[in-house]
Amino acid sequence: MKKILSIVLTAAMLCTTALALSACGGSSSSNSSSQASSADTKTVASIDDLKGAKIGVQLGTTGDIYASDYEEEGSTIERYNKGADAVLALTQGKVDCVIIDNEPAKAFVAANEGLKILDEPFAEEDYAICIAKDNDKLTKEFNTALAELKEDGTVDSIIKNYIGDDTKGKSPYETPDGTEYKNGELHMATNAFFEPYEYYEGDKVVGIDAMIAQAICDKLGYKLVIDDMDFDSIITAVQSGKADFGMAGMTVTDERKEAINFTDSYTTAKQVIIVKE
Repeated sequence: MKKILSIVLTAAMLCTTALALSACGGSSSSNSSSQASSADTKTVASIDDLKGAKIGVQLGTTGDIYASDYEEEGSTIERYNKGADAVLALTQGKVDCVIIDNEPAKAFVAANEGLKILDEPFAEEDYAICIAKDNDKLTKEFNTALAELKEDGTVDSIIKNYIGDDTKGKSPYETPDGTEYKNGELHMATNAFFEPYEYYEGDKVVGIDAMIAQAICDKLGYKLVIDDMDFDSIITAVQSGKADFGMAGMTVTDERKEAINFTDSYTTAKQVIIVKE
């Protein structure tokens, strides 16, 4: 999840245009001190060019995890709290490329002239919902509900409502009439700057993950409460019980499985590389 947008005027313009996708922060990075100039940039035309490149990623994401392998090969990894900040850095020449999920990448490229996605995918991955290790009961309930929602076409309908030129906006999820929340609340930890999976419309978090979570909670009789936070805080929030589950385009990895449980996957995705044209 990450992208960053000569200097004061350009940043202001791109915050208005691209960052309906995500909030434009005043700081370009809270985890990087690099201030590379455009003269230091390297052309990235394929995965083979990542060695020695300056790579922008969103902190704690799969792109961050995978890109870290290139540090041993002389690459510099610039980590940002938001995908939009990584993209901004790319447009300013502070990084050579950005690695992020394909769907947010398409939205960022559409909103920022002069960027493109390389044809070659960087990695393929499964997205699932994370739940605390000691909460097997909730994991089983979620898997049962998720299986039913896949079987009746609800999951597919939600995804198509956010992805696809011919289907986008045509099948919004609506809570069934008569739904009761007799089992209390469930708190979902997310990072709501990852369109189309989770993002803001006004003051409401919407998107694929938010709607699938709503459908699951409706089926199980829980009221859904969405808590927005930094991506790298989600697993900790779930582990500590601050949140009941995490859903934020979360890729299933062996490393994460040591810390949390995952439900069955609800969709597949891929990481891609954004560069300047």
